[in-house]
Amino acid sequence: MATRTYDSCEVIVSVGGQPITGFAQGSKVTLERDEDAFTKYIGVDGEVSRSKNCNKAGTATITLAQTSPSNDLLSELAANDEAANTGVVPLLVRDLNGTTLAAAPDAWVRKMPSTAFGKEIGDREWVLDCGRLNLFVGGSNASRSPQEAA
Repeated sequence: MATRTYDSCEVIVSVGGQPITGFAQGSKVTLERDEDAFTKYIGVDGEVSRSKNCNKAGTATITLAQTSPSNDLLSELAANDEAANTGVVPLLVRDLNGTTLAAAPDAWVRKMPSTAFGKEIGDREWVLDCGRLNLFVGGSNASRSPQEAA
């Protein structure tokens, strides 16, 4: 039996081709489609049908420590978008130790994150809207146990 290993260091996130670093504790990135893929319809006689939803839009929520240099990148992206409509960039999330892959050819910062200052380092939660969020949610790769390798 193979033992599978997840390594958060092997999950890469890039926005506009730039790697994102300095994640907060807890969740690094959360990906979600805006709507269900199908809508169920049940007639009065109990017959079930479904309609396919062509909307593939979604959101990516990236949680950074307030000390992260990537806050500068995302702030600049948001400011440039507000000033000149130049903030639509590709987004990529990939598990290098597994098969999960998310790609959005057109992502942008929804709004500047809530910002607070206190005694300890806080988080900055960046929400990026994605016009089309292509998702494949896979597993982690297997590593062989010492007994299997022998």
